[in-house]
Amino acid sequence: MVEPPRWASYVERLAFGKSLRDRVRRADQARWVLGDRDMRARLAASEQGRRPELIARKYGKMATSPFAYMRGSAAVMAPDLAAQPSTGYAVQICGDAHVRNLGACATGDGNIVFDLNDFDESCRAPWEWDVRRIVISLVLAGREARCDERLCRDAARELVRAYRETMIDLVELPTVELAHYQVKRFNADGPVGRALAKAERMTAVVARDRWTRPDPDGRPRFVEHRIDDATATAVLAALASYRDTLGPARQQVLDCYWPYDVAFRVAGTGSLGLLNYIVICAGNGIDDPLILQVKQAAPACYQVLGLVEPDPRVAAHHGKRVAEGQHRMQTHADPFLGWTEIAGVPFVVRRLADHQAGIDLEDLGRAAIVEYGRVCGETFAKAHARSGDPAVFAGYAGSGDNLDRAIGDLAMTAADQVTEDWEKLCAGIHRGELVAIAPEA
Repeated sequence: MVEPPRWASYVERLAFGKSLRDRVRRADQARWVLGDRDMRARLAASEQGRRPELIARKYGKMATSPFAYMRGSAAVMAPDLAAQPSTGYAVQICGDAHVRNLGACATGDGNIVFDLNDFDESCRAPWEWDVRRIVISLVLAGREARCDERLCRDAARELVRAYRETMIDLVELPTVELAHYQVKRFNADGPVGRALAKAERMTAVVARDRWTRPDPDGRPRFVEHRIDDATATAVLAALASYRDTLGPARQQVLDCYWPYDVAFRVAGTGSLGLLNYIVICAGNGIDDPLILQVKQAAPACYQVLGLVEPDPRVAAHHGKRVAEGQHRMQTHADPFLGWTEIAGVPFVVRRLADHQAGIDLEDLGRAAIVEYGRVCGETFAKAHARSGDPAVFAGYAGSGDNLDRAIGDLAMTAADQVTEDWEKLCAGIHRGELVAIAPEA
């Protein structure tokens, strides 16, 4: 990885960024280089240590479309991303960047914002890995929404343009203001506006009523995916050490809630197969619920594959790695975000289903995909700038559209590769070589 000189001036940092063109020309960012690869072997290796019955559900979800396949195959794409030409300039990356890993969420003061929302694979790595992956996912999502190829390419280039221009806008922003920067430029009737409207309606009470039924004493309890008493007791006991990872003000709020029921949660795609519990807590009566997710934190696939060095500050606990990655990238991280362990296994803990919502792929037709690409680009620029230097990006990318066109073109080629991998997965399922359970309607 490369770093600019410490305490360099603004002009020196711009020059350093421009010098990175000697490592990789912007036009060369269009190349999608692939060596020998075995998609099935990579996929199998990524499922080690996961629950076999849930892997079948994961394959069933991934088989529904090329975009769904991409959601569950970060470890398959990781070596391909690392094989591409790169500036080597590292930031905190999401690691599993795709268009459904952004969404609406509530801040600590009750506002609803749009930001990144998944950090299971977060680590420090070249910025290009996130940008390439999010652009590829946008093309796949656009194809699923029946956008034509020209529109998908335009949206991909628009995403990179928004990323580049946002970095230029952030160059002279004071660090304190950068820490509070929030993406707000979108149409109220576009895909982001609709996600925010859904999040406004999705309260913890609504989620609780969907997932629970009252027991004889009137307390709502989870209906599906019940777990044995010993496991439930272990999950509840782990909340004590989780509490210690929160700040004093948030500990005071958590202490006002009483956790009383636990269930297993089957959700997502990439994380299927990991342990994933939900805990319901009652605060000021049963109509004041707090729902916590206690989710197993596996090592980031980039670290497992030896593509990046583990961060020594968080290497000992992957729940802490995930939580700190979220703090570094999100403008307003969940105030209940923390970590714990159960039987020596690391977990990340966060608030669940409180004013949270994502986009629907069917909302990305026509001009909406271009608008959404713009929002994704601005969001990732903001997130990367928080742990990087916008002046370095601005110096490298420049004011022209060379980078936009290059990475936009790469996305089309790489999306074809993902589609080919998806076809191989489907063929393996059809031949009975892989067990898949189709998702429920």
